Amino acid sequence: SLASQQKKDKKKKDTGPPLKDDPTYEKYFKMLKVGLPIGAVKNALSRDGLDSGIMDLDPERSLASQKDGGDADDEEEVDTGPLLKDDPTYAKYFKMLKVGLPIGAVKNACSRDNVDPSIMDLDPEKSLKSQQGKSSSAASVKKKEKKPKVRRKKLYWTPIDEKKIEKDSLWSIVRGSINMSQLKYDASEFE
Repeated sequence: SLASQQKKDKKKKDTGPPLKDDPTYEKYFKMLKVGLPIGAVKNALSRDGLDSGIMDLDPERSLASQKDGGDADDEEEVDTGPLLKDDPTYAKYFKMLKVGLPIGAVKNACSRDNVDPSIMDLDPEKSLKSQQGKSSSAASVKKKEKKPKVRRKKLYWTPIDEKKIEKDSLWSIVRGSINMSQLKYDASEFE
């Protein structure tokens, strides 16, 4: 109907500069652009007395359009399930953050326990189900491929008999210059 199309047009109107160009938040988006982690940028926002949730908004749209209910479609989603911080699977990781562990250490604990560490970047005050649709594409981009572990081989050698060393070899040149009996080393390092 005409009325519903006009409502959509009103929602699409975006007043003000995009969030990334807003003078108040411009430097924080620049921090992201140069490669600072999102956690560090959020800490800088809260240190400066600003809302760290700004980094979760769309940088291409104005702050006014996103705060005044511009995302009515997103708000219509019902927040079902326990809060992320109260979810039994993730509660211990949010407790780690609460007692002061760095986010990197908590993400390592998640990886160790085979839990997706990108969960720690989500809002603990909302349920996982309500946030999963929004962040699944972002989380899939952030995942890094794990490099295969290469097992290093121990190095073994047998000493060369000094009689077999040829005169034009490197070993004949260094033969008299290094006194092996005075060289101090820990034999257990070579085992």
